[in-house]
Amino acid sequence: MSSSKTQPVQASNNRLSNFFNQFPAIPYLAKWILITALLGVLIGSASAFFLFSLQWATQLREQNLWLIALLPIGGLLIGLLYHYYGKDIEGGNNLLIDTIHQPAQKIPFKMTVFIYLGTIATHLFGGSAGREGTALQMAGGIADQLTKPLRLSDEDRRTLIIAAVAAGFGAVFGTPLAGAIFAMEFFFVGKLRYNSIFPAFSAAILANQVTHLWHAEHTVYHIPWVPPTTLLNLGYAVIAGIIFGICAAAFSKTLRFVGQFFKARIKYPPFRPLVGGIVLALIIYSMGTTQYIGLGIPTIVASFEQQMPVYAFAIKIALTVITLAAGFKGGEVTPLFFIGATLGSALAAILPLPIALLAGMGFVAVFAGATNTPLACTLMALELFGSQCAVYVAVACIVAYFLSGHTGIYGRQIIGEAKNPRWSKDQNKLINDL
Repeated sequence: MSSSKTQPVQASNNRLSNFFNQFPAIPYLAKWILITALLGVLIGSASAFFLFSLQWATQLREQNLWLIALLPIGGLLIGLLYHYYGKDIEGGNNLLIDTIHQPAQKIPFKMTVFIYLGTIATHLFGGSAGREGTALQMAGGIADQLTKPLRLSDEDRRTLIIAAVAAGFGAVFGTPLAGAIFAMEFFFVGKLRYNSIFPAFSAAILANQVTHLWHAEHTVYHIPWVPPTTLLNLGYAVIAGIIFGICAAAFSKTLRFVGQFFKARIKYPPFRPLVGGIVLALIIYSMGTTQYIGLGIPTIVASFEQQMPVYAFAIKIALTVITLAAGFKGGEVTPLFFIGATLGSALAAILPLPIALLAGMGFVAVFAGATNTPLACTLMALELFGSQCAVYVAVACIVAYFLSGHTGIYGRQIIGEAKNPRWSKDQNKLINDL
């Protein structure tokens, strides 16, 4: 009797096994749909909370400019927090890259908490920083807590971190497609990890949707008119791309140099942001304006509408380099948007292309050169500005990517394939070790 009952069950199991053998992608898709749905809810909600917090910090600072005088104290507190309790997470985005390359110990959840607190403090007191680094680290810290409960292998853990990066980037900027490509592109220069493509896109799209459900707002940029893609106009785009690439390389190298200078001259780490905060506060008060601190979104938007002074991008570079090199927390990407947009807008004085188009090209091209992610940046432009500018931004991003050389803001990037075979024969060399 019992044998007759088990036969239909065994037959059913065999049919199910045969079905999955014929369609092996179905279990994979089902698994990652569930995981990325969870990531989407958690990271999308965290990103919305972070965006609301940034808005609050910015408004409070602009209404109470005396807070800028507390920038050195804020820096000291950030330095003390990381020196005594966060040495294992000081790597930040580079820790995420290392985890993707060689999964080791679990990323502590305190990375999410510390980077959030540090970034809000940086913006509240007037540092010049962004939000991408925070979004990625928050996402990575949240996602890696799922590794053990879900019993993920090292290979699955790599995919999990990539999906988390995609979700964090896509949600915080409102560009899920660019977020997915960025996550697949940013840890290996010259290579994409296609076996993570479904989780990356799924997580980025879902996280972005969750952020919208929380009514978190993203900035809207407009390029009202794009000229015909003539050879002459494309030549102007190449010239602009060269300038953007040089700017990206200069930013990356300056950030690295000033960071090493702080470490060499100030041995006690908490004193670095203290000293940097004093320097920043003095510069900000001497300028008499706050348009170059924080995210600088109003100035970025203005760059699409009017020609900016040629010195605007240089001031932003200086303030951002001091902020991040001294040890304040935040990201580099939004400042790179500022630098690129204002530089592109200023180039309208010598290049006969529309101001808005040049600002948009610089917005993504300087970012592409500094992060070595030209495909993600091109796709980001399409999501933010529309497809009509596709050819121009693609040219600018690709040229800037090559002109920036083997430099970048992510020191742990590995050269998967050299931009030029003559530049490096070592395919496993770190991006800033050349």
